[in-house]
Amino acid sequence: MALRVSIGQYYSATSPIHSLDPRVKLVLTVVFMVSCFFVGNLPTLVLAGAIVGLAIALAHVPLGRLLAQIRPIVLFLVVTSVINLFFVQTGDLLVAVGPIRIFTGGVEAALLYTLRFFLLLLAGSLLMLTTQPVALTDGAEKLLAPLERLGAPVSQVTLILSIALRFVPTLSQEAKNIVAAQTARGADLENKGALAYVRACVPLLVPLFASALRHAENLGRAMDARCYTGGEGRTHYHVMRLDARHDGLAIGVMALYLVALIALTILS
Repeated sequence: MALRVSIGQYYSATSPIHSLDPRVKLVLTVVFMVSCFFVGNLPTLVLAGAIVGLAIALAHVPLGRLLAQIRPIVLFLVVTSVINLFFVQTGDLLVAVGPIRIFTGGVEAALLYTLRFFLLLLAGSLLMLTTQPVALTDGAEKLLAPLERLGAPVSQVTLILSIALRFVPTLSQEAKNIVAAQTARGADLENKGALAYVRACVPLLVPLFASALRHAENLGRAMDARCYTGGEGRTHYHVMRLDARHDGLAIGVMALYLVALIALTILS
């Protein structure tokens, strides 16, 4: 039973992408992910792919490490592609086998929607790999700080998000240890069907849930012992500052990308 969890795991490297301000990376990533929904033809798809490819090249992150983050969602991409392939019936008929009919519009939709969602996932994965969880949540807290005036518990929410991201690798390792212990005791967790696989996972959930509660209790006691209150007046050890050269260049490249995307969409 292979357990591969890479969400929340930071890839340490020295690169222009790593050095960007977390707020800038977060905003630019969200903007790019939203722009992917407006990719509607081959030129815009190539443009979006070029931006992602440039970011990956500058980040110095191994492609295998990047793809490992989206491996759990591959099945969703395949299902989306198949649905578009068989249910979009526009254009010329390509294949007709009994009730199954495949049109050129279905092929185009299957490729377009799958690839643009794949680019969206790559951008999100790159953000997680090049930004430490604490920096990411601190950046989100700074960006959402104006909402605190409306009574939104921004500090508490970002704290919960930060703790959740930090505990993902810990719980993943705990799960691996539990699997190893169960296997050593004679549990058969490999080469099972879908239903048997689900049943085999049930004995693992109880100790994993107990471990999560134990970690949460220890963390709560540690925070109480240190008189942590959070919220207003809380300071940060690392103060975020925008760099006019690196951050400004990244913002400029994203602005040019959006202009080119709008132009290609209008001209198409």
